[in-house]
Amino acid sequence: MVTMLEVTDISAGVCCAPLVREPLGASDAEILAHKIKALSDPTRLRLLSIVAASEDQEACVCDLTEPVGLSQPTVSHHLKILTEAGYLTRTRRGSWAYFRLQPEALELITQFLSLPART
Repeated sequence: MVTMLEVTDISAGVCCAPLVREPLGASDAEILAHKIKALSDPTRLRLLSIVAASEDQEACVCDLTEPVGLSQPTVSHHLKILTEAGYLTRTRRGSWAYFRLQPEALELITQFLSLPART
């Protein structure tokens, strides 16, 4: 029995579409993965949302424990992760810590997830 091989016409052009933007480099991928990982927890997403919805996009840790139903140390842990990832900044006022949203950190994620315009 003779098996016939299928022949591919390579004169029709390339099989894959060319890149329309620069792909993510290794260093940028590491940074972005760290930022996305910080958002991968439902509690952290809720905390970020609460801060973003607060007046001046700022909230005291004392106002964040009750909405998520967690203890203050647990909430502080989640806020620390969000701060280290660049989503929030922290300032101290007396004995309380206040957290402010950093919109430019969200813009990085938005830019990455945005698809290039089709022509």
